[in-house]
Amino acid sequence: ISEIESNINVSVNGFFFFQPLLVSFSPQMKLWNKYKVTSIPSLVFVDATTGKVVCRNGLLVVRDDPKGLEFPWGPKPFAEVVAGPLLRNNRQTADSSSLEGHYVGVYFSAHWCPPCRSLTRVLVESYQTVKEAGQKFEIVFVSADRSEESFQQYFSEMPWLAVPYSDEARRSRLNRLYGIQGIPTLILLDAEGHMITRQGRVEVLNDPECRLFPWHPRSVLELSESNAVQLHEGPCLVLFVDAEEEGELEPAKELIQPIAEKLMVKYKAKEEEMPLLFFVAGEDDMSDSLRDYTNLPEAAPLLTILDMSARAKYVRDVEEITPVVVEQFVNDFLAEKLKPEPI
Repeated sequence: ISEIESNINVSVNGFFFFQPLLVSFSPQMKLWNKYKVTSIPSLVFVDATTGKVVCRNGLLVVRDDPKGLEFPWGPKPFAEVVAGPLLRNNRQTADSSSLEGHYVGVYFSAHWCPPCRSLTRVLVESYQTVKEAGQKFEIVFVSADRSEESFQQYFSEMPWLAVPYSDEARRSRLNRLYGIQGIPTLILLDAEGHMITRQGRVEVLNDPECRLFPWHPRSVLELSESNAVQLHEGPCLVLFVDAEEEGELEPAKELIQPIAEKLMVKYKAKEEEMPLLFFVAGEDDMSDSLRDYTNLPEAAPLLTILDMSARAKYVRDVEEITPVVVEQFVNDFLAEKLKPEPI
């Protein structure tokens, strides 16, 4: 990992790809992808026996527990980490036990961050919509503000709960628990405190009417400006088709959905993250920008796997794309049988 010197951000149509300066398909790059590292320095603790991630935010562990009293730093239940008083913006307090039986959004955000402020405005409306529908839903704000004054100013806009700004230890433990590497991040939990998705931000922006609440992960996404940020989080299968309207993408989604769902079930059973995200893309400015940036042919349909962090692409340009073709392409990629082309 030390061979990769730094990151650059490449903006395409308003979203960002985080790219290592070193173009490589080496074992070091595979580690970046596996642990979804988007910035350095980064320290990830792994259980050597199982290979599972123990903690993504190792730098916070070293800072908060320099003597290793909490070793081996494994994940703790959300209820245990958040335990304690929570604030409302009217200065009243509530105990964290009041969250029991609720869907919970853990919102990592800060007033100094423009994307955070934009998301907060949308999130307030979504929160109110869900509550008015009778759902047991609460949000806990975990501030990354730089002062108590900034925290208070920002929190005054929020109708939900917050960890007290003065409780830096608890805020840090929540950052560690979910491996937060950037803001805004909205983690969504079910009523038992288990994670539904890390992509709350994308889900809220894509579903302003909250019809899909509590936003369980979908196996296939239609590429859009709001979810394109996920392209930098790991390898993504993108099926480009000749369609200009959203409804026209349904046949493409139906083609790859069984394969994506099969993969989701497999990796959920292993308690591992999906090694591949699935998208369909039509004919619009977003797709054109992505094609131009990755230097893809104009053919449609076109089956690709894009690995933005490794600056690699895999292209299956065939006359007819069938479920058999897609599944073989996915299996060959996961088995590392495909030869990457540079982006």
